[in-house]
Amino acid sequence: MTRKEALDSIKANIENQNMIKHMLATEAIMRALARRFDEDEEEWGLTGLLHDIDVELTEGDMSTHSKLGADLARELGASEAMVHAILCHNPTHGVSLETKLDKALFCADPLTGLITAAALVRPDKKLAGVEATSVRKRFKEKSFAAGASREQIAKCSELGLELDEFLALGLEAMKGIAPSLGL
Repeated sequence: MTRKEALDSIKANIENQNMIKHMLATEAIMRALARRFDEDEEEWGLTGLLHDIDVELTEGDMSTHSKLGADLARELGASEAMVHAILCHNPTHGVSLETKLDKALFCADPLTGLITAAALVRPDKKLAGVEATSVRKRFKEKSFAAGASREQIAKCSELGLELDEFLALGLEAMKGIAPSLGL
């Protein structure tokens, strides 16, 4: 599967542009993590890109979300490692996080929301002026970007990353694609 094929499938299944931006942001963070851990950047990036491909098809039903996504990814040619990571990123299913790829997707997914919210509260609504220290400060504010699970983000420790390092890595990854995110 090529990135173009994955993106074409996403555009065929997802209408909400903010959801597509979330998936692009997750891809960027996953690629940065792959580089950090000397893993397959294409595989990790595509996993991040495809992880929510079923969110509109399942109409937000968490009992089916990611099960269908894993099947769609498999049909596109995703590896079983990618399929497993997509399946277990939704904790509702109780599928254990086994690999670095699983854990990376699990903690990268909510980080995009925290970083996006940190940009959107700025007067210019841009990532360029956001600093990792401000993301860290916002991380401590439970009511800020309340949907961004702090517990999931903090699982970065299972990858051997300190929280501050993970927040900085995620922020820089998203800054690298800021125009695509409209931020």
